[in-house]
Amino acid sequence: MQARIYVAGHLGLVGSAILRELESQGFSCLITRTRTELDLLDASAVDKFYKKEDPEFVFVAAAKVGGIQANDKQPAEFLYENLQIQNNLIHGAYKNDVKKLLFLGSSCIYPKWAPQPLKEDYLLTGPLEPTNQWYAIAKIAGIKLCESYRRQYRSDFISAMPTNMYGPNDNYDLQTSHVLPALIRKFHEAKLADHPTVACWGTGTPLREFLYVDDLARACLFLMQKYSEDQFLNVGYGSDISIRELAETVQRIVGFRGKIEWDKSKPDGTSRKLMDSSRLFALGWRPQIDLEAGIRLAYDDFMKKFQIASAKSEID
Repeated sequence: MQARIYVAGHLGLVGSAILRELESQGFSCLITRTRTELDLLDASAVDKFYKKEDPEFVFVAAAKVGGIQANDKQPAEFLYENLQIQNNLIHGAYKNDVKKLLFLGSSCIYPKWAPQPLKEDYLLTGPLEPTNQWYAIAKIAGIKLCESYRRQYRSDFISAMPTNMYGPNDNYDLQTSHVLPALIRKFHEAKLADHPTVACWGTGTPLREFLYVDDLARACLFLMQKYSEDQFLNVGYGSDISIRELAETVQRIVGFRGKIEWDKSKPDGTSRKLMDSSRLFALGWRPQIDLEAGIRLAYDDFMKKFQIASAKSEID
């Protein structure tokens, strides 16, 4: 298939999954750029890129991302850089007549105390979770930017809000990663070092939903092919799990035999974040990979990266 498709953020967790799915479905005219090749914070550079490459379809999976700690320590960077990236990509797509664009947001856009499960209608109905509000505000702006270009210019720009993602090519840095990849690394390193305990943040009681990233990629292509409305859509798994249960599941899969200690001095974040994905499910899409299978695949991916990093350090 010859459609010219640009995946912004193709080296990240979500972008790389979208690229894999496009390739598996036979798309061959795929356009990518690394950060050194294209600075998405530079509006002029992005505009020149659009003019030169002339993509027909754009997936906006590029963003500055991180967990609670990273958001708390870098609020200015999380707000400014994400606004700049999405503004440049969305406005550039409009200026250069891109046929269709999909903007990817995050479940953190919803109010901290919104009813569960989270319906799309709950956007902007209450205050945000303070620990990641900077990222959330940027993503809300991205949704509204797509809506405004649809309304004013009839641009076919749509938005999807995925739940917590995990899988191949995840970030396993303990300072900047999200909870599931962080747990994988913590338990693996504790197993290797034969530590008696692993410390986990908070109480373990918050509930979270997790979607394997290749399922999200399938949803993104599904929406590009079948959906064209103002309303953004949630993309979730359909059920959630407590952080305590998640940690115990990762512990079992990794094979760590020690104990888990919960550091209650650390923040829990929002008490629950379960997406209502009924609108998307009604269109005919469903996730294919359950949490147990997904964590095993994610651990396999981590092990490959860990072995490569170990081999490199030995050579160095």
